[in-house]
Amino acid sequence: LEILLQEHRAIGAYAILEHLREAGFSSQPPVAYRALDFLVEHGFAHKVERLNAFVACTHPGSEHTPAFMICRQCDAVAETETKSSGFDLSKMEKSSGFKIEQTVIEAEGLCNSCAEIEKL
Repeated sequence: LEILLQEHRAIGAYAILEHLREAGFSSQPPVAYRALDFLVEHGFAHKVERLNAFVACTHPGSEHTPAFMICRQCDAVAETETKSSGFDLSKMEKSSGFKIEQTVIEAEGLCNSCAEIEKL
């Protein structure tokens, strides 16, 4: 979690392993993935599917479905909390008999910094 918080960006498992190696820790991929799974399961981190990377949760301790704004230029990730989006997945789940296990909301565009550069 400390590595995710220090990075201020989405980071992949192998980059996390590199940080651990640099800090003098023995690092094996299964150990890193188990730790990341634990952080995600307990709401301390989220997986950003588009980047196959992880970010620290900006709303730990609150029940929420995160939405990620991902910059297509620099891969910066901003987490926002979702509000009702016009359709109710829980109603759709009940009526279809489908059991939703994960909901992923990711939007791609340009962050403010990259949008300013693109204007030039």
